Amino acid sequence: MVEVNTMLKLEHVAKIYRTTEVETRALDDVSLEISAGEFLAIMGPSGCGKSTLLNILGLLDSPSSGAYSFCGEEVAQASEQRLTELRRASVGFIFQSFNLIDDLTVAENVDVALIYRRVSAAERKRRVAEALERVGIAHRARHLPQQLSGGQQQRVAIARAMVANPKVILADEPTGNLDSANGDAVMNLLLDVAKAGTTIVMVTHSLAYAGWAQRTVKLLDGRVVSETLLAA
Repeated sequence: MVEVNTMLKLEHVAKIYRTTEVETRALDDVSLEISAGEFLAIMGPSGCGKSTLLNILGLLDSPSSGAYSFCGEEVAQASEQRLTELRRASVGFIFQSFNLIDDLTVAENVDVALIYRRVSAAERKRRVAEALERVGIAHRARHLPQQLSGGQQQRVAIARAMVANPKVILADEPTGNLDSANGDAVMNLLLDVAKAGTTIVMVTHSLAYAGWAQRTVKLLDGRVVSETLLAA
């Protein structure tokens, strides 16, 4: 039963970066299972491997060794083309710095996530409008990112991440550049997305926001050092 419900599964994963003089072990023997629909928080000090782990989970990077099963498919040694296909079809990303395109409108920024998915123009327009409405930013659809507050820009980033109905959303410090009111608003949006069945993995330095997740995993020196189940 556990296997059927497992969305992401890492087994003894290591990630090593080498230069001519230095070998850096960013991840060291990491084993982790993330269930479908789970909201997981990843914590740890700077340099502990959080971003590397998120990049591997999001198919942006591959492990140096170990196994990674993504929605039941072994992908640790998959080709870049296959990783790209899976990433486009199944993963949404939210970044601390928003990563919006300055010369595109809010609606166009969200539409970017659909362009490579063979969705018709009419269907894209409908989905973009629906996503902007869901995050409460539809009235800003024709504005440019620089005309928005930080909290509004992060709402656009969340709309972009979820517009294609991904199976997994990966959020890297999504509240890092926001005040507490906007941070709470973003967390409430993520909770709503999780309750609708999307798996969410969030990197955060905030103990308070980690407490909004169902489970917290702590990393230190590239290893999982603790797991805490916070909610059912």
